[in-house]
Amino acid sequence: MDSDGEMFRARVRSLLAENLPAGWSGIGALSDREQEEFRTRWRRLLHENGLLAVGWPIEYGGSGLSPREQLILAEECTTAGVPQGGLNDNFGVQMLGSTLLRWGTEEQRRYYLPRILSQQDIWCQGFSEPEAGSDLAGIRTRAELVEGRWMINGQKIWTSYGHLATHIFVLCRTDSSVPPHRGISLLLCALDQPGIDLRPLRTLTGEAEFNEVFFTDAECPADAVVGPVDGGWPVAMSLLGFERGEAVATLAIRFRKDWERLHRIAVDPEGPTDPVIVERLGRSRQRVEELRCLGLRAVDSWVAGRDIGAESSLHKLFWSEWIQETTELALDVLGMDAVTAGSDGLRGVSFPAAEAGTPNTAGTWADYFLRARAATIYAGSSEIQRNIIAERMLGLPREPR
Repeated sequence: MDSDGEMFRARVRSLLAENLPAGWSGIGALSDREQEEFRTRWRRLLHENGLLAVGWPIEYGGSGLSPREQLILAEECTTAGVPQGGLNDNFGVQMLGSTLLRWGTEEQRRYYLPRILSQQDIWCQGFSEPEAGSDLAGIRTRAELVEGRWMINGQKIWTSYGHLATHIFVLCRTDSSVPPHRGISLLLCALDQPGIDLRPLRTLTGEAEFNEVFFTDAECPADAVVGPVDGGWPVAMSLLGFERGEAVATLAIRFRKDWERLHRIAVDPEGPTDPVIVERLGRSRQRVEELRCLGLRAVDSWVAGRDIGAESSLHKLFWSEWIQETTELALDVLGMDAVTAGSDGLRGVSFPAAEAGTPNTAGTWADYFLRARAATIYAGSSEIQRNIIAERMLGLPREPR
């Protein structure tokens, strides 16, 4: 690590030590209300110290630091069990902000980026549709340019934290006469207008952090397009790459904490443990290390300024299947305790791993197991990820249609 990187790491650690209470174990130990209050205070602290968008250029409100510092911040916050911003900052700062820096016009950057940091605009993502989830080329939401404004009609689904947002970046079909990967545009749209109906979707755990969004002649300005009109496919792929960027460095840290929690309930310190359970624990631990090594390789590419590209599909496939295998093991260990667990589920938001400090109870593991059922579907299904790996990494031919 270079001296600048070590100095930055020391700065972050100093901020953590000065602002976290004694005995802090992680945000997962707080109640839902306490988590919300903590996230608000912590986001403000990061913003005041120039740590909310460290990779953005200074002229847009960032700190102008390198990907190395971005990863250091992510590692230290993850290890300490604190968030790197608000619930929607993954969409606003990490995804849209980074995409505007690559594809946006100068006017768009100067208008939108400060508003993202100040939370004047809070963003959510409008990509998946009922018949086009992982296959984004199959979207049918349409946008037409009418008298200088885009008119949007269609439906989006699985819109995370849409109920907390003021704006949505929405992938639309703007030309139906060309092949599916063409004729797509990324539009920026305000949610507070008569043409948008946002409805909550309640999940298996009883929560409603997802939404479906219906557009009926919803409007946005003609210049609210990121990148070229009808050329939004590479823009969308860039945005999805930013979505997974820092996760390659931090998920192994979070999963190691999950594994340690599981180890404490699975292994009897006073007697023998079922050898099958021991073998499955070992396999789970091995896969955490495999994920860490994959992350390190991807980090090298990121720091060198190269896109992670198709390798992010390998990473996503690994972690989504790890969650399912490990939570299944936890329920096998807990047995009837998991079936009869009370209401002490995972607190707050735990995408995709449990938050640091989460109580190690049957209820939290049962809740984690239920949430893990969708891990191989959301953010790109395992089937789609395997196709990407086969075609783009291994060079195998596409399956004929």
